[in-house]
Amino acid sequence: GRCCLAADVQTFIFTDGEDEALARHTGNVVITNCSAAHSRQALSCKMAVEYDHFIESGRKWFCHVDDDNYVNLRALLRLLASYPHTRDIYIGKPSLDRPIQATERVSENKVRPVHFWFATGGAGFCISRGLALKMSPWASGGHFMNTAERIRLPDDCTIGYIVEALLGVPLIRSGLFHSHLENLQQVLTSELHEQVTLSYGMFENKRNAVHVKGPFSVEADPSRFRSIHCHLYPDTPWCPRTAIF
Repeated sequence: GRCCLAADVQTFIFTDGEDEALARHTGNVVITNCSAAHSRQALSCKMAVEYDHFIESGRKWFCHVDDDNYVNLRALLRLLASYPHTRDIYIGKPSLDRPIQATERVSENKVRPVHFWFATGGAGFCISRGLALKMSPWASGGHFMNTAERIRLPDDCTIGYIVEALLGVPLIRSGLFHSHLENLQQVLTSELHEQVTLSYGMFENKRNAVHVKGPFSVEADPSRFRSIHCHLYPDTPWCPRTAIF
């Protein structure tokens, strides 16, 4: 499943096949009909569906997050409110400490080097409507997959290629987006409410998750997402009530 969201009723879950249990939980499930593989083509197919769905929606912001992210909606909306959606805004966190070097196919037998920054999909990123509309020649319909093939890189890199290399719009770096490619134990509990996205996974062959105490054990909540949510939104019905004396 992939997700692009802005608030509860504006959250759309993109998944590759029918999922009755998911559909019962939310009305906003979009079937991509893409391959469930993790290949470059399959990922580009999913991103193309997300992009087209956003353009049709008429909404102000396109925020893509992977299905192993926790999104703090309050922090996300606060961040987006500080930028005009009519301007060219591309915000997220790069996964590399330098621009990516790629080879762009210009014609049948001609290639040229290209380099650009991109925001990793693993931490999530947001694009304003103003910018998304300008991306249309390379991103709408079947164009996104063709563009991805032109540089032979995955979906999140292709977004960066269109925005930075083709449109000349620089990535705005934000330290509030987090992927499993960084040490998540360094995220402080006292600063959790400011973070826009959090993740979990493996880092340097160790379990990588935000270090947050209770109310759920690591066994019951290995991603720590339930514990994070209850820390941020303690009034959630399924969060254990903790007595304070």
